[in-house]
Amino acid sequence: MSSSPVRLSGDDGSPPARWRGISWPRLLPWGLAAGFFAFYALFCLRRHGLLLTTGYDLGIFEQAVRSYAHFELPVAPLKGEGYNLLGDHFSPILLALVPFYLVWPGAETLLLGQAALLALAVVPISRWAQRELGAAAAVAVALGYGFSWGVGSTIGFDFHEVAFAAPLLAFAVVALAERRWVAAVAWAAPLCLVKEDLGLTVAVIGGYVAWRGPRRLGVVTMVLGVLASALELLVLLPAMSPSHAYNYWDNLESRPGTEPGLLERLLSVPGHLVTATVQGQLLFFLLVPTLLLALRSPLFLVAVPTLGWRLLSKNPMYWGTQYHYSVVLMPIVFAAFVDALIRLRAAKPHWGRWATVPFLGGSVAVTAMLFPLFPMAQATDAGFYRSSAHVRTVQSVLADIPSGARVAAGNRLVPQLTSRCTVFEFGWPKDWRTAEWVVVDTHNPMGWPLNGEQETEQIATLRTEGFRTVREEDGVLLLRAPAAP
Repeated sequence: MSSSPVRLSGDDGSPPARWRGISWPRLLPWGLAAGFFAFYALFCLRRHGLLLTTGYDLGIFEQAVRSYAHFELPVAPLKGEGYNLLGDHFSPILLALVPFYLVWPGAETLLLGQAALLALAVVPISRWAQRELGAAAAVAVALGYGFSWGVGSTIGFDFHEVAFAAPLLAFAVVALAERRWVAAVAWAAPLCLVKEDLGLTVAVIGGYVAWRGPRRLGVVTMVLGVLASALELLVLLPAMSPSHAYNYWDNLESRPGTEPGLLERLLSVPGHLVTATVQGQLLFFLLVPTLLLALRSPLFLVAVPTLGWRLLSKNPMYWGTQYHYSVVLMPIVFAAFVDALIRLRAAKPHWGRWATVPFLGGSVAVTAMLFPLFPMAQATDAGFYRSSAHVRTVQSVLADIPSGARVAAGNRLVPQLTSRCTVFEFGWPKDWRTAEWVVVDTHNPMGWPLNGEQETEQIATLRTEGFRTVREEDGVLLLRAPAAP
């Protein structure tokens, strides 16, 4: 008895009938996004499994999402007992994660959500590049954005609400370039729910619409963007903050005679473009992956509000390339890059695709050279995929803590517990002293909020107060509060 071979094509070598209706070119952007999602998800979950995530900030955001999932305000005990996170930053967009968190309540849900959001931004940018410049250009631009240092620094540092801004900005800026004005405004509007400063970005998008498209729609968008940020900064955040004020005004204010004032910092911005200051390095790393070509596109104007508050701030954390602050800029920069390439090809029609090949190749080469300097490079280390005996010990000790308990934990242990316990940072703020359990990894102290010496002093104090040792293994210490009378 013989069996007929499986037919993978028609008699003429064409694809099977069930595949003939598929537009393979249309799948390219989604395939690229799926590949980046898989990489980001693996990277984030491995960092979490290796205890490299922290209470500040993954634990804080999980506490907020967990509160939402219980139909409560987004309270984050890590910021203080009863602390409403809507009084810290205005980010009700976190509600979008609640359905997924109800299915899988854990920090991993936030990490996977962030991976999906960052990967989704690949779709509009690469699809536009494919349509205008070809499939090779789409791949090159996707690699530039997907492996950009701004995205890498974000997935290398826990979870942050600004991940929602990446796809919204990518779709909005591409819609601006394609003169789809209503779509651009529709994609931009939800940015007001991501973070309080992004209303100003919406206003700039409105200004672009008023400049290049329907003036009335643009002006209305400008006004709504400014009003949204003003309402959030001046009314909503102070109303929900324990301090009854916006907590970050002092990042722009200066004490007379002690540090540069706002006007002085404003005047110094042009100098950062040509100097080796930290701010200058930020601008260099931002523009060099596009070989400075992004500056030739008016779409780059959308980046001005975010760049502005960062360069004008007196907080040095905002000036550099670390953490998550630059992820908002990445889709704007690479959309501006595509726009500039399209303009270049139109200006040199006799060169054809060769007008853009050097820039696309150079962008990929620069991205590859920068890759080892930022957190995603950890993925190339074989040890990144193995859990040490110490990690397994930590996980074993944490399993001894009952669900529902009040726990003070070291910063790297916090997000391992926030899905099932009320968790505080060991050593800060004062509410941590109400904990029933204390767990710290003295073998691998993070140095914040307490250094190793301070940790030792606090542990000694707890023992004098009657806390007893439940487990102590490989530097992992679990203490239990004295029984209530």
